Amino acid sequence: MAAVGTTNSVCLEIKIRSIEQALLPLIKQISSLVEHGTVGMLRPTAVARVGQAVNLAVERFVTVGETIADDYQEIRQGMYEACKEARQAGAAIEHICEETNEEIALDRSLLIRAAKCLLAAITRVLLLADIVVVKQLLLAKDKVSHSLDRLESVNNFTEFVKAFSQFGAEMVELAHLTGDRQNDLKDERRRAQMAAARQVLERSTMMLLTSSKTSLRHPNSNSARENRDTVFCQMRRAMDLIHYVVKDGVLNNSESGLHSQREELENDRGTAYACMRHLQKLLEHSKATMDASCQDTLPSALEAVLERTQDFTDSAYTSHEHREAILEASERLKAELDHLLQLYATVVQTGFEGAANSSEVEESVQACINSARDLSRHLANAAINQAQDLNTATKQGLEIVTDIRQQALSGDVERLNRTSDQFQDSIDHILEVCKLLRHVAVSETLQVSAKFTEINLRVYGPQVVTAANTVSLHPGSKISQENLEVFAEMYQWLVSDVTTIVKDVLEASQAKPEKQVYMSLPRPGKHGTTTKPLKAVRLDTEEQEKIAKSGLEMKLATSEMEAETEKWQENNSTQMDENNDIVKRAKNMSSMAFSMYQFTKGEGPLKTTQDLFTQAEYFAEEANRLYKVIRQFSYQVPGGAQKKELLENLDKVPTFVQRLQFTVKDHTVGKAATFTKVDNVIQETKNLMNVISKVVTVCFECATKYKLEFRGSGSGTGRGMGGEGGPSSGGAASGDSKGGTAAGSDQSL
Repeated sequence: MAAVGTTNSVCLEIKIRSIEQALLPLIKQISSLVEHGTVGMLRPTAVARVGQAVNLAVERFVTVGETIADDYQEIRQGMYEACKEARQAGAAIEHICEETNEEIALDRSLLIRAAKCLLAAITRVLLLADIVVVKQLLLAKDKVSHSLDRLESVNNFTEFVKAFSQFGAEMVELAHLTGDRQNDLKDERRRAQMAAARQVLERSTMMLLTSSKTSLRHPNSNSARENRDTVFCQMRRAMDLIHYVVKDGVLNNSESGLHSQREELENDRGTAYACMRHLQKLLEHSKATMDASCQDTLPSALEAVLERTQDFTDSAYTSHEHREAILEASERLKAELDHLLQLYATVVQTGFEGAANSSEVEESVQACINSARDLSRHLANAAINQAQDLNTATKQGLEIVTDIRQQALSGDVERLNRTSDQFQDSIDHILEVCKLLRHVAVSETLQVSAKFTEINLRVYGPQVVTAANTVSLHPGSKISQENLEVFAEMYQWLVSDVTTIVKDVLEASQAKPEKQVYMSLPRPGKHGTTTKPLKAVRLDTEEQEKIAKSGLEMKLATSEMEAETEKWQENNSTQMDENNDIVKRAKNMSSMAFSMYQFTKGEGPLKTTQDLFTQAEYFAEEANRLYKVIRQFSYQVPGGAQKKELLENLDKVPTFVQRLQFTVKDHTVGKAATFTKVDNVIQETKNLMNVISKVVTVCFECATKYKLEFRGSGSGTGRGMGGEGGPSSGGAASGDSKGGTAAGSDQSL
């Protein structure tokens, strides 16, 4: 039975890999068509050939999708429909390309719409295929759960051996499927949670064997039963975590304790570092927007930070000096924030007009940010100070485990009880260090790893003493001695995990950025706010393949805005003076987005991830400047439906700018985390480009309808590394700096 399940999973995996392999050439063909269609330099015969290639790639792609549908009834209808839509979009693209000739230019707007329909159909195919993968993984997980139930209910060795043999085969299949899923997960937290669950299952299997055999051999022993029940409980918790990760936040039951269970799974989000980052983001946002809601959000964010600092001040292992420094920094932050809230209250009473430029408010916000950073530094120092004593605590714990084994074998119960108390104190010390390190961990992977290391140590550490109690009561039992050895080995693994976590957290928190290197980007100035992380890396081919679809979606949004800009510029030449800021900054953003799109293909002037992050930050800056220019323009627009639409879309821009800026500034450690950040930056850039495109379109419509003039300084500065200045705008697209490189000008508005 297990062999059949494994065969099915392998067949499905091969099909999924086939559909992924078919996806890359399809995306490349669409990318080539949209890119060249934008430039408009291809001959009609070449355009027709590209259209045919797209349609052929679509056919290969949907053929694999339909093969999967044939085997799985639950997605069959939806998959067939998605494949049909993809075929229709592919045929439409080929038809558009074939109609292009010397007299009739390629209709870019029709092409972009068809490409978007094709990408939507592709996404549906991939989602439906993923549903099958998820269902198969959950089925394998349920098989293991049923085997655990059977193992727990057997009462003789013969049944146990049969049940454990089946359990082992099913565990192999689950390990295979969860390993593949872990590698495919893009979310850093979910990937770390899956790794933690798989590690618990792998390590607990041997303890499950020995504790069950000991309990069967000594059925009246409470300590043997406690060992066994603890292992079963932990393995079931690991299975629930797998379900939670695979279903992306959906728990595995409908019991009344769901809220507390979800809080337990998500509490690694509530670290001191995470709460401090949230507070600092709110402060940065309040500086930019002067939003009245800050009077509610800032106090609650501060309260969350202060609540986490209590773990540091209440710890018995925090030194007096560090405790005093933390308390003093906390009071200073609270006082600075109270002062800021008083200023906000004054602003609310007097009105927001003209208050955004108040130097007093800006200084107060900056003082709060500085105080928050000081408090973060003191918390990190306190955690580091405790971690430095960890070697002594872990060494002492391992020595105590050796004493416990000897005392259990000799049957010295009185000494065993005293030693057990010392062992629990050692565990408590290590747990305290784990908790504080989790609070200051700067990546979600480290936060999750520290959390589950702490949980496993809290649960399995005391079980060494429980296993020793069984040995002391049955000193001649070989199976109980073997059980004690296995639990002692588990404790050694956990201590090793703690040591690794300490090292990783300290390295990440103490890492210093390299000296800033701007290459062809602007030197630090009024708008030069980008900082370099530890290392700029290049993406390999596999990583570029993974973000190719996101890059193409961003390119389609960019092309749509360019097509709209060119159309309105041609039809409204008197209003669309090329020296106005709206046109110029829209083209600047197109140029930057194009260079970021090229990066997803391994082409263009952006060579490393840091180049991409720097470009994204300047993209956000340019969007912010465009927002201010259009805000001024909106004052000319008469009231009505179009003005309402313009303002509704325009008001979304600051939020998307902030999200992109926060994503760019997010600190990452390790290649996997860096790739996740790259993918998130591309996604946020695409989202910002979509909303900017809507704003610019409505803006042009208002200008034409009401015969309004674009008032601007005409001093837009391109801040990109966008080589050729974008797909259709040439060097002019980069404003005052040629070719999209911003080596010189840093003019203000």
